[in-house]
Amino acid sequence: MFTGIIAAVGRIESVETLGEGAGVRLTVDAGALDLSDVAPGDSIAIQGACMTAIDIQAPRFRVEVSRESLSLTRGLDRPGEVNLEKAMRLDDRIGGHLVSGHVDGLGTVVSFEPVGESWRLVVRAPAGLARYLAYKGSITVNGVSLTVNRVGDVPDGAEFEINLIPHTVSVTTLGALRPGQQVNLEVDLIARYVERMLPAAATGAKTGR
Repeated sequence: MFTGIIAAVGRIESVETLGEGAGVRLTVDAGALDLSDVAPGDSIAIQGACMTAIDIQAPRFRVEVSRESLSLTRGLDRPGEVNLEKAMRLDDRIGGHLVSGHVDGLGTVVSFEPVGESWRLVVRAPAGLARYLAYKGSITVNGVSLTVNRVGDVPDGAEFEINLIPHTVSVTTLGALRPGQQVNLEVDLIARYVERMLPAAATGAKTGR
């Protein structure tokens, strides 16, 4: 589990193909991320996707990304800057919200523009994720825990708006977003459980249970 509070911006230095249809091995420069308490087998979220560290040679670590994970995410198949977060401890502060590191789908940046000292980010989410978006609810974009300021349905999903303060833009990769770019989305974990429980509750009410 993660919190969506980015600990450092690292950089994918190399991408090694493991074989046809077998995925890739990434070498990541962790930047300012402290790897002293990370061992092989530990989890690190890269651009919001939970990955297992297979080798640590600080300040670098390696992970292997399956072909399926590559097809469901963006930003893990080429060199470039990435958001990094180590798995949370049970006694950690949850500055963002509970994040599993399992990308639910891809969103598309509609606009990203300055508004006063802040930035307004508008993302279009696919239809399968639209029902999980709510005003003042939580959403993870490329691993960053964010609050939805506005949400509206569109024919092929929903568009949601986020206000980014300068600090968030400066300490994550979100500042490099451009219209048309795809981003990794993870919806609020609690929203998924609520959706699962509501039909059961309705059925129980009808049967008097």
